[in-house]
Amino acid sequence: MSEPIAPTRRTFLTGTGSLIVAFSLRPALAQQEALDGQPPPPAPHLPGSLKRSPWLDSWIRVDADGSVTVRTGKAELGQGIRTAVLQVAAEELRLEPARVRVVTADTEETANEGYTAGSHSMQDSATAIRHAAAQVRTLLADLAAARLGTEAAVLTVADGVVRALDGRQVTWGELVAGDVLHVEAQPASSFVPTDERRVIGTSLPRLDIPAKVTGASAYVQDLRPPGMVHARVVRPPSPGARLRALDAAAVERRPSVIKVVRDGSFLAVVAEKEWAAITAMEALAAHATWTEGAALPEADRIFETLAGLPVEEHVVHDSRAAAGSPARTLEATYRRRYQLHGSIGPSCALALFADETLTVWSHAQGMFPLRAALAEMLRMRPEQVRCVHVEGSGCYGHNAADDAAADAALIARAVPGRPVRLQLMREQEHLTEPCGPAMMTRVRASLDAAGTIVDWDYAVRSNTHLTRPPGAGNLLPAQLLAEPFAPPRPKPLLQPEGGGDRNAIPLYRLPNARVLHQFVPEMPLRVSALRALGAYVNVFSIESFMDELAAAVGQDPVAFRLQHLEDARAQAVIRTAAERAGWSDRQRARNRGHGFAFARYKNLGAYLALAVEVEIARETGRIRLRRAVAAIDAGEAVNPDGIRNQVEGGIIQSTSWTLYEQVTVDRSRITSRDWSTYPILRMQAAPERIEIHILDRPGEPFLGTGEAAQGPTAAALGNAVADAVGVRLREIPLRRDVLREALT
Repeated sequence: MSEPIAPTRRTFLTGTGSLIVAFSLRPALAQQEALDGQPPPPAPHLPGSLKRSPWLDSWIRVDADGSVTVRTGKAELGQGIRTAVLQVAAEELRLEPARVRVVTADTEETANEGYTAGSHSMQDSATAIRHAAAQVRTLLADLAAARLGTEAAVLTVADGVVRALDGRQVTWGELVAGDVLHVEAQPASSFVPTDERRVIGTSLPRLDIPAKVTGASAYVQDLRPPGMVHARVVRPPSPGARLRALDAAAVERRPSVIKVVRDGSFLAVVAEKEWAAITAMEALAAHATWTEGAALPEADRIFETLAGLPVEEHVVHDSRAAAGSPARTLEATYRRRYQLHGSIGPSCALALFADETLTVWSHAQGMFPLRAALAEMLRMRPEQVRCVHVEGSGCYGHNAADDAAADAALIARAVPGRPVRLQLMREQEHLTEPCGPAMMTRVRASLDAAGTIVDWDYAVRSNTHLTRPPGAGNLLPAQLLAEPFAPPRPKPLLQPEGGGDRNAIPLYRLPNARVLHQFVPEMPLRVSALRALGAYVNVFSIESFMDELAAAVGQDPVAFRLQHLEDARAQAVIRTAAERAGWSDRQRARNRGHGFAFARYKNLGAYLALAVEVEIARETGRIRLRRAVAAIDAGEAVNPDGIRNQVEGGIIQSTSWTLYEQVTVDRSRITSRDWSTYPILRMQAAPERIEIHILDRPGEPFLGTGEAAQGPTAAALGNAVADAVGVRLREIPLRRDVLREALT
C-alpha cells in the first residue's frame, strides 16, 4: 500500500523537455465536409476499451530504464485477469513475461473501464492492451529505424531491444525520451503471427496465486499500513430502521477508543486495536435505540409477492410468424429464490483522509464509479478522491464492498491523517449486502409431428440486477446520513446483454418466438448484480424445458439440441462435451442420473456445454454432483489453465447456488446471518471429478469466460435429477426436503 502519488501522465505533460506526438484527422475531415458539403466517412471503430481511452500510454508505459508497465482498468477478482493481460502484452511487445509489471484499476494510474463485470475483461481490456502493445512495438521500431538509418522492416525486436542487420542496436529506454507514447491508437494493428507466439496459449502460472497459498498479503483484508487504526460500524437492525437515540458516553471513555462517529443513522467507532473496536461496536449497539421500518414479505409468499408487484413490460424478442401445425404444447414455470454473494471474507476497505484528499483501497468491482459515488457522498470533487483496487477475499458481483468503502471514507474524514481499516462482521455482510434477485419464468412451446419446435413463448419476471454506484444513493452508508442520499429508481439493463432478461433469448432456431421481460421496479429486498445476472435463471429455465420437450417427443436431449441449432461453434461444444463425457454410452444405475445443458453467455460471449452425473440419496433427498464434463469455446485461449480455473470455479459456485443457497427472512429482517443459516457447498460435497475441454480458436476474438458455466450447471443438475428419479424440480435451490417429499 502506497501513499497517493501524482498521476504519471500529468507529471510528464507538465514537465519540461517533453515531446508529445499526438495527432488527429478530425479537423481536416471537418474542413473537407465544409468544402464539398458531403459528410466525412465514418471513422473506423477502435477495438475494445480503446474506444473510451484511445491513447497508447493509457495502457503501456515504457520508462527510461526499459521497464514496462501495463495498465488495465479492470480489477483482479480471482479470475486471473492480471496474468492474462500480462501474457497478451508480453506477446505483442515481444518481451519475457517477467519483464512486465501490471497495474490494475486505480483512478490515478489506469484508464476508466467502468466495472469489472459481465465477462468483459478479456473482450474489452485485453483487446485494448493487445492493440496498444502491438502499436507501441511498431512505433518504437519506427523510431529505432530513424535513429539507425535503416528500414523498420529489417529490424528485429526482442526483449526491449531493437537490432539492425549489421548488429547495431538501440534499447526502448533510449527511444522513449519525452512522451513519445502519447499517441492515439489506430483501429488496426500488426499482431505477432500465430506461429511465432510463445506466450499466448501457454498456461503461465497465475500471478495472484502464490501469496494466497502461502498466507502472504494477498487481499485488502491483509493490509496493515503504519499508523493504521481499526473501525467497526453498527448497522440498523432491519431495512429502513433509523437511529432514534444513542448513549455513547461510556463507549467513548473505553481504553483504546479514539472516536465514536455518528451522522444521522450512520454509526461507527474507531479504536487503536481491532478487538477494542469490535467490543466497542457491540457496546454501541446495546446503547442504540432504533425505529424499525417496513415489513418484509412473508417467507413462504416471496413469489406471490413478486407476482403481485407492478411491472414494466419489455418485448426483447419477437419473431412471430405463421406457426406450423402443432402436435403438442407444453408449458412450465421456473423460480429462483433470493441468494447472497456469500463472500468468504467479509467486506473490507482502507481509507486515508489527508490534505483535503481521500484515498480508498477497496475490493469493489468499479473504482471509477466508486470514486464518483464517494465524491458525491462527501461533497468533494472527483479529483480529490483516489480509489485503488486491492483484491478481496471472495465475490463476483455487487456485494458489500462498495458499502465498506463508503464506511471507511466517512470514518477517515472524522480522523484525518490516520489510515482507517474498516471490516464488516459476518452477520453485517449477510444481512445488508444486496442479494441476487428472486426471479420467475414462464415458458410455453409447441412441437410439430416431427418433434421440431414451431412456437416459443417466454416471459421472465425480475427486479433490477444493477444498483451499483456511481450514485451516492447506491451506497448504504450514504442512505443512513442525517442528510441522506435517496437510491435512484431501479432500471432494467438493455439488450443485447440485458439484466433480468440476460440469455432469455434462446440461441436455438425458433422461427416463431416471443420473449417478454417483466421488469419489477419495486424491490422487497435490496438486490443487485450476482455473477451471471439473469443468465443463471434463464439458462436454467430454457435448458430444463429443452429436456422436457425432448422427453415429450422421445428424443435424446443432446440430439434434440443439435437439431435446433445452426451455429457451428455451438454444435462443436455440445458434441465435444457429449463425446468426452461418454454420453451415448452412459450407464443406467439406480438413483444415478445424467444431465446435459448448453448456452452461449449473453449470446455474445463464450459457448459452454456441460454433461453431469448426479447421485440421489432417496431417504434424505440429498443431491450429490459426482462428475462434470464441460467443453468451452472462449475464442482465442490466452491462458488455458486460467480458463479451466474459471469454468471449474463456475461449476462449483453454481452447484452451491443450485443445491443449497437461499436467503431466509421473517417479517422484519433477513435471517440468513451466518453459515449455519445460509449453508454453502462444503469441501466434502464438492464434485469428485471435473473435466474441462477447451476448443481453442487462435486468431478469433476473446469471448470472456467468467460467467459461462453458471446457467448450464444449474440446468444440467436439474436435468440429471429428473433423469435419476423421474422428478422434475423447477425451483432453485433444488431443495432436498422437496425432493424427499416427492419421492416418498
